[in-house]
Amino acid sequence: MNFNIRGENIEVTPSLRDYSEKKVKKLERYFDSPPISDVHINMHVHNNEQVIEVTIPMQGLLLRAEESHEDLYAAIDLVVEKLERQIRKYKTKMNRKQRQNTREQQLNKLYNGSATVTYTEVDEEDTDFEVVRNKRFNLKPMDTEEAILQMDMLGHSFFVFTNAESGDTNVVYKRKDGRYGLIEPE
Repeated sequence: MNFNIRGENIEVTPSLRDYSEKKVKKLERYFDSPPISDVHINMHVHNNEQVIEVTIPMQGLLLRAEESHEDLYAAIDLVVEKLERQIRKYKTKMNRKQRQNTREQQLNKLYNGSATVTYTEVDEEDTDFEVVRNKRFNLKPMDTEEAILQMDMLGHSFFVFTNAESGDTNVVYKRKDGRYGLIEPE
């Protein structure tokens, strides 16, 4: 990790620099190999509050946290705790996604390779990501217009289908302006 530490209305002393680097480097334990990225740390004073902002841009993930406290060292501790929570949440989400993909591959093999799709409805306030509904169906090859008609007939705001021309899985959805959108894989 390469550190870029700035201070606004505050002098970044060597002890502050060392303490913040030491604390942020502890985040490396959450990764298989140490991330090669720049760490941007911005310290400033705002209304007698010591504020620290940490941004770590990585491939596929942007970690950012901000904390304020009367004591800058305490603010550093708080911001590192917040970053740790973000990393744990991200890793948990990725592990669940990987387990779900493995499960779906096993189901596809079981059903002789027929395509299955799973979607879930999740309560937004629930941070445990409890699956409250699970639905599977075979994807019928069709064109975009037919998929839009199917979506409208079902009264849904989106519809997953196999594109008859490309063979890829696509999603059509109804936009807020009343028109339609199409999501295709790259």
